[in-house]
Amino acid sequence: MTVVTNAGPLIALARIRQLPLLPALYGEVIMPSAVRDEVLDTDERREGTAMLQEAEWLHTHSVSDRIAVALLRERLDAGESETIVLALQLDADVVLMDEARGRRVAAARGIAVTGTLGTLLLANEKGLIDRVAPHLARLQDEGFYMSTTLYEKVLKRAGEA
Repeated sequence: MTVVTNAGPLIALARIRQLPLLPALYGEVIMPSAVRDEVLDTDERREGTAMLQEAEWLHTHSVSDRIAVALLRERLDAGESETIVLALQLDADVVLMDEARGRRVAAARGIAVTGTLGTLLLANEKGLIDRVAPHLARLQDEGFYMSTTLYEKVLKRAGEA
């Protein structure tokens, strides 16, 4: 399975100390250079930066179509743009992305998209975590925005509502 990730899920899962879910669920995870620069920025010490730097399951690939990235940059940030173009370049099975605009653009290009919440749901389904609710609460405590409707939808899908 080829999985390409944007920064959002890496940062969110690092903040709640659930990064190990990614290799457990997906094996190798690929990020474009712009995402690597964002998540491993040594000027901004984020939770999990050291863990990400040492992650043998996380690999960086360069995007070859810089024109496609430039065109997407009119609507998206560098990480989202490179993530979408790299997913197309590698014929990825899924993209990990939380930002709504980027998810819509990826889906419009035929790319399967999930994010932090989808990863938690899959981890719950696979028995890697017992419950989703505590992780949602920790995400919110860390500043991860989700509407009440989405929160309730995720809990219902997990069978916790």
